[in-house]
Amino acid sequence: MTPEPRAVAVGILKGGFGKTTTALNLARELAHRTESALVVDLDDNGHMTLNLGFDEEYRGDCWGTNHTADVLLGDSDPREHIVTVTDGLDLFPAHVDLEDVQSGLKEATMGTTRLKEELVDGLLGDEYDYIVIDCPANRGKLNDNAMYATGNIMIPLRPENGYETGLTNTVQRLILEAREYFELDILAVLPTDLSDRIDQDTRDRRLLREMTTRDGVAKHVPNFAYLSADDWDQIDNGEYDGPLPGIRHRAAIDNANDQGLPLRDYDADCDQLDHYAELAQIVEAGEVDR
Repeated sequence: MTPEPRAVAVGILKGGFGKTTTALNLARELAHRTESALVVDLDDNGHMTLNLGFDEEYRGDCWGTNHTADVLLGDSDPREHIVTVTDGLDLFPAHVDLEDVQSGLKEATMGTTRLKEELVDGLLGDEYDYIVIDCPANRGKLNDNAMYATGNIMIPLRPENGYETGLTNTVQRLILEAREYFELDILAVLPTDLSDRIDQDTRDRRLLREMTTRDGVAKHVPNFAYLSADDWDQIDNGEYDGPLPGIRHRAAIDNANDQGLPLRDYDADCDQLDHYAELAQIVEAGEVDR
């Protein structure tokens, strides 16, 4: 059965948690599988757009105006502002004045629906099989638009101080509040940039324990990161011989970001590509398949 077209937001209400890296490499794997994916940079810091080398698009020099405002608040065709990243993968770039768009959406009629009506509905299924949205790390109308336009979210987490707050705030202040008005599904909650042991009291262990034992979260953890109760017993008894869970820290991932490339285009042999491929499969299926 051919998967149906789907849009997905990648977001968490905390910066520095691997959101942009996850969004880019997820979109790249979807493009690799279908040759038809678009990634939308809605993050006001523009890290994805800038890292990929689209400085003029970010500053508005290419089109002379704020293209995001033109599309979401005007009547501009989003196709006029899309650029190519690599074969099968395109980008709708961020703009330096996304804060102005945020303000404009607050005043606009049906301001939460604009991204869906003006970009996603016209492109998903016709131009692209999949659309991935890199969300801002702050609460606001751009995030509301991303949630409404996709109906799906992936939440990346790093083993850093504040991951509990980031996850809780995202669930309570973004997802649960949105569900009062429209359907919004969690496709995956994934740990990324792990590097420590899990048989000792490390941040990696605490993050994985939180994710794989927390009600309402564990079922959304991808197979490459999931640990069952039996797995934890084996880890504590020194008997676990399975793979280290989660997307692991690799120099290739950092170097790919520095070079302005998705991981696949920088190092197609990196062992973490299989994990991004599983994320793509989750998007295709619409859920984690345990």
